[in-house]
Amino acid sequence: MTDQCPVKTRQDGAILEVTLDRPKANAIDLQTSRIMGEVFRDFRDNNDLRVAIITGGGDKFFCPGWDLKAAAGGDAVDGDYGVGGFGGLQEMRDMNKPVIAAVNGIACGGGLELAMSADIIIAADHATFAFPEIRSGTVADAASIKLPKRVPYHIAMELLLTGRWFDVEEAHRWGLVNEIVPGARLMDRVWEQARLLASGPPLVYAAIKEIVRDAEDAKFQDALNRITQRQLATVDVLYESEDQMEGARAFAEKRDPVWKGR
Repeated sequence: MTDQCPVKTRQDGAILEVTLDRPKANAIDLQTSRIMGEVFRDFRDNNDLRVAIITGGGDKFFCPGWDLKAAAGGDAVDGDYGVGGFGGLQEMRDMNKPVIAAVNGIACGGGLELAMSADIIIAADHATFAFPEIRSGTVADAASIKLPKRVPYHIAMELLLTGRWFDVEEAHRWGLVNEIVPGARLMDRVWEQARLLASGPPLVYAAIKEIVRDAEDAKFQDALNRITQRQLATVDVLYESEDQMEGARAFAEKRDPVWKGR
């Protein structure tokens, strides 16, 4: 990526850090969303990468969502967001690797929806949140689907219907973020978590993520039958893998397993 690109990437071993760096506020226009989609697609398809981090440039904004100035200049709100939908992550098919959101500041609207597309959210202690779309006469579409499944119904509806701001302690209380850390330690803590995940079994992670997606609206027995009958591709691969045998051998030999992802 060039210095002018609004999306910066950094790779360290099996970890990819993706930084949305679009001053002043890291808002996302159509072009930026398409770039992010390409980045996350490449991450998904690269067998050497196991974990991704998504964060914002600076220490004030994670992302405020849709770039209203770009919209006023002609970007259509229903335009081509790219392969992964808005922000490159929200609709990325078969994203079977862990993604951590490092929320370094304000996360609102589509920016908070982007964070909610990650598997783990770690936030700085000064982060703040909102779904303010209602104040501009539009709908927080993805949040209207996701939020009532993540927090109690009446809390979700209050946040969506009022658009009010809430702090990181409230977000943590409702389970929207996993952990709160001092801003100066945010990326250290996120990388610590990423390294832990990168050392784990990638085929198991893939199976977990597909099972969770597949079971979201299924009855328990139906979902379990699909797993036990090996109707999910990632589960089928896992059960025939070298890693499955390696896990058993390592346990029997009382040593740490060496995961190969095959």
